[in-house]
Amino acid sequence: QVQLVESGGGLVQAGGSLRLSCAASGRTFSSDPMGWFRQAPGKEREFVAVINMKDGRTVYADSVKGRFTISRDNEKKTMYMQMNSLKPEDTAVYYCAAPRTYYVGRNLPTRKYEYHYWGQGTQVTVSS
Repeated sequence: QVQLVESGGGLVQAGGSLRLSCAASGRTFSSDPMGWFRQAPGKEREFVAVINMKDGRTVYADSVKGRFTISRDNEKKTMYMQMNSLKPEDTAVYYCAAPRTYYVGRNLPTRKYEYHYWGQGTQVTVSS
């Protein structure tokens, strides 16, 4: 059974930093993409960032470019997201996700429907 477990969320003041982790179990994603999404109250779940666990290629949403950094540790089967210069509008539940299949050479997935496995989410709250 595949499980994705997020951790690292919390309450931080604007301008502060947090580091999220996503630990995978049940299968290896070492050759696949893994992504981060977020959902604020009353809003749709939106793409934040994705990393190819094999070669480290990344894609970021424009809203987080230059502030968030996604990384991975395949030995630990863990993906990370370092979030700096946090803003109140970054407040949301953050989810990690992975697709069921990925074909080498395709663009990294950035849309919800391209992902199959989801974590339970971790709350990030940024106070002004």
